[in-house]
Amino acid sequence: MTPSRNPDSEQAALWNGTAGQAWVDLQALMDGVLAPFEKLLVDAAVRAGATRVLDVGCGTGGTTLAIAGALGPQAHCTGIDLSAPMISAARARASAHAAAADFICADAQTHAFAPASFDRIVSRFGVMFFDDPTAAFNTLRRAARPGAGLHVIAWRDAAENPFMTAAERAAAPLLPDISPRQPDAPGQFAFADRRRVHRLLDTTGWQAIDIRPVDLACTLPTHELERYFTRLGPLGRVLHEADPALRERIVDVVRAAFQPYVDGETVRFTSACWSVVAQAPAM
Repeated sequence: MTPSRNPDSEQAALWNGTAGQAWVDLQALMDGVLAPFEKLLVDAAVRAGATRVLDVGCGTGGTTLAIAGALGPQAHCTGIDLSAPMISAARARASAHAAAADFICADAQTHAFAPASFDRIVSRFGVMFFDDPTAAFNTLRRAARPGAGLHVIAWRDAAENPFMTAAERAAAPLLPDISPRQPDAPGQFAFADRRRVHRLLDTTGWQAIDIRPVDLACTLPTHELERYFTRLGPLGRVLHEADPALRERIVDVVRAAFQPYVDGETVRFTSACWSVVAQAPAM
């Protein structure tokens, strides 16, 4: 990728390294896990009659392509992400489906979008990773047409999402150096504080801000559970460094920690998130 601010930034390194490649490898699995949130964004874009859509932190392009397909050929969708491997996968998917979508490999915080070029901006779990969210939402507002809608989905706090932290909590006694989550730092739970998110949007010029809790049931096949927890999240980033014997112990311990979520052939859990809606100024 071509990061626009700091080519050595932690987020750029993360998403162009093991984390980004893991999402590419598990693309079909994660599209299925997060499908309920994709549907929220797609349905809202259709109701809004959007014609030019920007998907921020688009990853491998699942939501971008779903919105493009739902809106039809009269609309066009653009996805942006700083992960080169994920954008490469997104472009391949778009080509295979002849979709009305294109993808930009860049940092949405500072990318030079054409002013007032989108009538809807969306994100499925992509906005929590900005190292400068104020700059990012200023940039996105400038890219929005007057009155354009913003609709993003972000996680609430870790305490409300025990499934999301089960692997690292279970592995911690065996991996004491595993990176702890830092409140408000770029990462999965950076937008947990509703007041902070409202303040951020308000100070960057967004209007009609509405932030509501959304709790949706998510699933994944039980046979994919081990691949899920060994490749993704804080554990997935470090597990490959463990020696084989320790790795086997960790996998056994973490698998047991997920047993409360296993229902036969399906793993079931609830995702506790925010649905964040706002509007660019009309003039």
